[in-house]
Amino acid sequence: MPTSLQSHHSTPAASVSRWRLCLLGLLALLPLEPAAAALADDRRESIVERAGTLPRSHTLLVAIDGETVIDEGFRGHATDETANIKSLSKTLISALVGAAIDRGVIESVDQPIVELLGARVPADVDPRVNDITVGNLLSMQAGLERTSGGNYGAWVASSNWVSDALARPFDAEIGGRMRYSTGNSHLLSAALTEVTGRSTLALARDWLGDPLGISIPPWTRDPQGIYFGGNEMGLTPQALLRFGEMVRQRGRYGGQAVLSTDWIERSWQPRTRSFFNGDDYGYGWFITELAGEPVYYGWGYGGQLLYVIPSRAMTVVMTSDPMPPSNGSNYVNRVETLIGDLIEATGNHNDEERTT
Repeated sequence: MPTSLQSHHSTPAASVSRWRLCLLGLLALLPLEPAAAALADDRRESIVERAGTLPRSHTLLVAIDGETVIDEGFRGHATDETANIKSLSKTLISALVGAAIDRGVIESVDQPIVELLGARVPADVDPRVNDITVGNLLSMQAGLERTSGGNYGAWVASSNWVSDALARPFDAEIGGRMRYSTGNSHLLSAALTEVTGRSTLALARDWLGDPLGISIPPWTRDPQGIYFGGNEMGLTPQALLRFGEMVRQRGRYGGQAVLSTDWIERSWQPRTRSFFNGDDYGYGWFITELAGEPVYYGWGYGGQLLYVIPSRAMTVVMTSDPMPPSNGSNYVNRVETLIGDLIEATGNHNDEERTT
């Protein structure tokens, strides 16, 4: 995940763009006909070759209409091997929060986080912390000083990650500009643990792993034993693909409801914007447009990427070297050029049908 993500003031053109994305997003959530176009062999080979030449790519998986059409590993990596998905973990934490709301464990996104954390909230925090909601944390609008970027090292070296995140000064309004912070996601992991009496790992296995038929191994925990909410999760690319396919199908997988359609819609609604890359952000999902189509994606540091393109019935997973020496944003731009080409390659047949 990039080390610095902030919001900027919207210009009139930016506002128009956001409204267009909202409209496209609503259209994308309408029932879809199966995609008429398969991925031609020559286009497939070109995409795979170009993905393999990216400087640190490890795997590429593409599913169209539920069928895996690309399953490739590079540099000795394979799609059935566990990968550190870095900040793409935040997208999974968002899903767990949605599952908790679906089950009534959390009342709603408007519930104050202090009600869920209980005794984990330090007694001497700024009173404004009482106004931070679950939704504010999901959309990175808590207003607290970030625990990411230059503050990350000191935060994870602290004796209590929850207390440290809550005790930070406010440097933005609650519900205002985006202040990307892994601490926000970790507070959600702590809240899930507190209100259920179960670990985030156990919840992930129960609410996501079992219905999707995927393995979720243990990952990093904080000094109090709370599983890291927002970084360091390990999943295979194939498991990520199943998760993405479930989200693409409005929360269903294999005929079973995993998340509510309402939660998918809420997660994909633009709520703030990243100054770093200009894309909108919902609840754990970035929102953009590629090749004229709405695209929703999760992004982990180093190029751990999950794209969902509902209008093409497409899900794409890319994993990469998690410790890159070069600019992450430039790498993602190159990946998104590939995604755009995939969209165009699978859209040609449908476009031709519209004109005949």
